[in-house]
Amino acid sequence: MTTLVCTSASTAAEPVTQTLAYPSFSSYVKARQPVLLRTARSLTANPCDAEDLLQTALTKTYVAWERIEDHRALDGYVRRALLNTRTSQWRKRKVDEFVCEELPEPEPAPGGDDPAEKQALHDAMWRAIAKLPARQRAMVVLRYYEDLSEAQTAEVLGVSVGTVKSAVSRALGKLREDPELGLVR
Repeated sequence: MTTLVCTSASTAAEPVTQTLAYPSFSSYVKARQPVLLRTARSLTANPCDAEDLLQTALTKTYVAWERIEDHRALDGYVRRALLNTRTSQWRKRKVDEFVCEELPEPEPAPGGDDPAEKQALHDAMWRAIAKLPARQRAMVVLRYYEDLSEAQTAEVLGVSVGTVKSAVSRALGKLREDPELGLVR
């Protein structure tokens, strides 16, 4: 809990005792500080910053104490001082800008990052693969989608490695000639 302390520049050996010019201010701070601190904490993320914010607002209130006519509305005055002080701090915050050689976000590659284009290519590829004969389709899927080697594909399908090579070659040739995939390229 923070309290407002006024000190004067004196030697360290002498105890400093100074009374506030406004005893009513001191009693107000003692009575309302927990409530005002909760308000300050709602304006900041850090409890230490909230205490500093309240201290600054109370200092401003102390300076204006004589000008405040209605002491029944002090909570509203201090809350407004809290809000104004926090707004000023926020506006004065330092924003650092650094010059760099390259932009932090690279330019998107044409057609590379657009999800709609990726999905269109994916759909067109599967439609083209579905047009292949069943045996070629199985070999292409095992070879390129399941990432099996030619030997593993041959073992799974019970054919020779040469059969896999020739069937995949013919299937890729058909895919290259597919008119729907030609539009996507």
